[in-house]
Amino acid sequence: MATVPSKVAERLVAGLKRFQPVLLAAKSRDVGESDTVTIIVDMLAEIFGYDKYSEITSEYAIRSTYCDLATKIEGALQSLIEVKAIGLELKEAHVKQVVDYAANQGVDWVVLTNGSYWRFYKVTFTKPIAHELVVDVDFCSLNPKSAKDIEALYLFCKEGWIKSVLGDYHSQKQALSRFFLGAIVLTDPVLEVVRRELRRVSPDVKINIEEIRTVFTAEVIKREVMEGDKAEEARKKIARAASKALRKMIDKESATDDSPAAAGGRGNGTRESDVKP
Repeated sequence: MATVPSKVAERLVAGLKRFQPVLLAAKSRDVGESDTVTIIVDMLAEIFGYDKYSEITSEYAIRSTYCDLATKIEGALQSLIEVKAIGLELKEAHVKQVVDYAANQGVDWVVLTNGSYWRFYKVTFTKPIAHELVVDVDFCSLNPKSAKDIEALYLFCKEGWIKSVLGDYHSQKQALSRFFLGAIVLTDPVLEVVRRELRRVSPDVKINIEEIRTVFTAEVIKREVMEGDKAEEARKKIARAASKALRKMIDKESATDDSPAAAGGRGNGTRESDVKP
């Protein structure tokens, strides 16, 4: 994860120490949703660094309904936050609710929380709309002395958002997902490396990469890793990256061919008879 600035880290530590008892007390009283929203607004301001009056909006209007909270930075909508009562278990129906808000508003990031648990989802505008749980934080179980826990909170801080920390974390998580790793293993360059290693072990055996690919897909990699929207998205991203790398290589070769040095190598118009001994 990204390095947390010292001043922000101090604020996060202080916020943890202040709000963990507040949340535990609220849970013991079984407060309702409106009181939980009040606590969340204070947390957004005092822990995550958002200005309570200009960067946090309550009852954000979305078509014919309202989302509990929204955060903005420099006037631009950043995320939608759906709050449930602190004693209420967060369920899949609640996830669908906040993802539907995002779909209607065109927002990439949504948060579902009851104060104790904070779940951050990345919304992808495919058909149908998809969502991915990127961060799941049990706030009351966090340790103020744990650097890892402080880094987890930093992902949603105003300062972290400005630096795209949450987006970068999501990209890293995607790159290490089973779908990306499975798709990469099945690319020709990787299969060629496997083929080379197999030939080193068994030099007399003739093996082509299609045979290796077949074994991987039939016997090594689970079907769920190769099928579905996430697997298809991984293949497309890898294909785009490969295409981009190829274009860069072609452009570099073209620039080398057109350089003055290359032109001089092909001949600069000087005849041998013109060169003085």
